[in-house]
Amino acid sequence: MNMDFIQLPWSIMMPEIILLGTILILLFTELIRYRGERENSDILLPVLSLLGLMIAMFSLWTLTGKVDQILNDSFRLDGFALLFKWIILGGTFLVTLLSMQGGNRDEAASIGEYYILLLTAALGGMFMASSGDIITLFVGLELLSVSSYIMVGLRKKNIQSNEAAFKYVVNGGIATATFLFGASYLYGLSGTTNLFQMAQQFSQPGFMNSFGTLVYAAFFFVVVGLSFKISTVPFHMWAPDVYQGAPTTVTAFLSVVSKAAGFAMLIRIFFTAFAWVSYQGGETTRVILHETAVYLAVLSALSMIFGNIMALRQINVKRMMAYSAIAHAGYILVPLAAYNNLMIDQVIFYLIAYLFTNLGVFAVIDGVTRERGTEEIRAFAGLYHRSPFTALAMTILLLSLAGFPITAGFSGKLYILLGAIQNGNFWLAAILIVTSVIAYYYYFGIIRQMYMRPGQTEAPLRLPTAVLAVMTIGLIGTLIGGFFPGQVLHVIQDPFSSNSLFQIFDGKF
Repeated sequence: MNMDFIQLPWSIMMPEIILLGTILILLFTELIRYRGERENSDILLPVLSLLGLMIAMFSLWTLTGKVDQILNDSFRLDGFALLFKWIILGGTFLVTLLSMQGGNRDEAASIGEYYILLLTAALGGMFMASSGDIITLFVGLELLSVSSYIMVGLRKKNIQSNEAAFKYVVNGGIATATFLFGASYLYGLSGTTNLFQMAQQFSQPGFMNSFGTLVYAAFFFVVVGLSFKISTVPFHMWAPDVYQGAPTTVTAFLSVVSKAAGFAMLIRIFFTAFAWVSYQGGETTRVILHETAVYLAVLSALSMIFGNIMALRQINVKRMMAYSAIAHAGYILVPLAAYNNLMIDQVIFYLIAYLFTNLGVFAVIDGVTRERGTEEIRAFAGLYHRSPFTALAMTILLLSLAGFPITAGFSGKLYILLGAIQNGNFWLAAILIVTSVIAYYYYFGIIRQMYMRPGQTEAPLRLPTAVLAVMTIGLIGTLIGGFFPGQVLHVIQDPFSSNSLFQIFDGKF
């Protein structure tokens, strides 16, 4: 029995093992360093983190095209998991790089904890993308969530940060309890925590005739719990205060990596446990996914409308980006509500575009607001005269968030829009178009400050190298996604086979 355990294909967990090893090295380094050497170790810790992330990404690249599972599908590797792990690792790498310029150094004593928590949160997100079991999913969710709670409150002497952390913990606890309540229904109905075995149980002839109401109740509670993680209306209450109160690098992480992990978990549960159900006569259909698409569409529409409208009245740039993130969560929900064969590709393409664009924007926000000493939009006044390249890069990145042509954001929105129209969701497509137009106004508010408002000084702005690096990487990724969307889609569809999500699930029955 022990030999069988040892002979399991543990290599499919190599990226996670490498990340865990990096966390242990960081923890050991943090424990043994002397207080007099803290300044030098402030450079060592992010360098070790970046090195560990690069090795994990190389390991992930070697697993491309492989499909396998261990421990009765508690952990599985497929095209879907690979793509989301690339997003999680890539986003964490850029956030770590941005952190090297001092984004979290309000208290020097918290630097070590910050990088340990950052990688732990990323590890949790990777488990969420690969799990085929409710228990493993929950462990990954808690790794991500608890680490995020602590990172938000790392600035112990900052009242705003403490308030944000408190609200995040309370709302997160309620969301976790709601998710577990729905998961308990799933377990009670199926007698298993394995998502694939749940789907087999739900597909038994006549099962939905007897227990359909309870299955829909489970669906509802699971959606409510996960809606908190992806910050959709009306479960968004935590986002504005947390985004504003957290260190900017933590806000960047929450807006991209945490959101991507939440969508990975949402999709993994929906298109596994609820993949097939059966009514009388023994015919199996995806009836749950079709019938609940209206609920997802309502969440999507509310998020797009409320997020964009509330962003119009904000003067704090990080709070504005919080409402922007809520709106973008609504955009990403559109393909899932429209429900077509390319919806996974549409979600992943948009998340990749959002990763480069949003992290590039937050890099500029971190550099500019730190230099000006304020997080209000007026901090960007006169930026064009102080740093033309930074202003130009910020303009392109903001236009990408708004959905301007020749940017990755435009390609992603167009891809989602065409999918919604093809599936007949014209009202949802119309809301997407109208709210995208609204978004131009508040994004142009920052652009107007950069080009048309005088700044308090015209001295050249010297941004840290880390900020320039992340901003440039984000700009390049945004332009590649805008000029070559077909090639990006090919990377998603062919080598990684994101549609294998359905092929693998269907092959189980």
